[in-house]
Amino acid sequence: MIKKTAIVLGATGLTGSHLLELLLQDSDYDRVKVFTRKKLTISHPKIEEYVIDLLKLSDNANKFTADVVFCCIGTTKAKTPDRKLYRAIDYGIPVEAAKLAKQNSIPHFIVISALGANPKSKIFYNQLKGEMQRDVLAQQIEHTHLLQPSLIVGNRKEKRMGEDISKFIIKLFAFLIPARYKMIRDKTIAKAMIQLARKPSEEQIIPSDTIKEIANEYE
Repeated sequence: MIKKTAIVLGATGLTGSHLLELLLQDSDYDRVKVFTRKKLTISHPKIEEYVIDLLKLSDNANKFTADVVFCCIGTTKAKTPDRKLYRAIDYGIPVEAAKLAKQNSIPHFIVISALGANPKSKIFYNQLKGEMQRDVLAQQIEHTHLLQPSLIVGNRKEKRMGEDISKFIIKLFAFLIPARYKMIRDKTIAKAMIQLARKPSEEQIIPSDTIKEIANEYE
């Protein structure tokens, strides 16, 4: 069996760290290329690490070769109050990665977006994610999947007051909330991403409830 190579962007984040852990355990992969702005705290024979400026990803085009790209890039208003930089991260990095994937004939591109993504939205975050989705899809990579999770829960290193309030309200009224809008675990998203690389869906946009269904197929 031919082993595969994966590229991971955002491997130090909440979902990306779980994804990396699962890929290191997965016998389908013998190499995991991690492009990151800060050095990983773990080492493994499968990991091929590139500490770079992710805003200049195209400078590393010759290294950007693999069978699948997993993009877990994302920031927050608290971390990145400057909207120009926010856009460069949440829009610029995924779109540049998709262009490199197309250029280097990588057939699978799987990226985390957000529920409510819409390029015509008046909400900055939703508009940004919608524009990212539009321009990633424009690359016409053979298997492209844009995951749209609802509120992601997990053991974050930093506290987010607004998110904690949202979690409390969602838990309180969980029985009234449609499946698509219920909270989703970081590990669930990571499992779904790997499963989509194994068995691509006919659908390119994957909403939160479907992410959970796909994750349930992961073994």
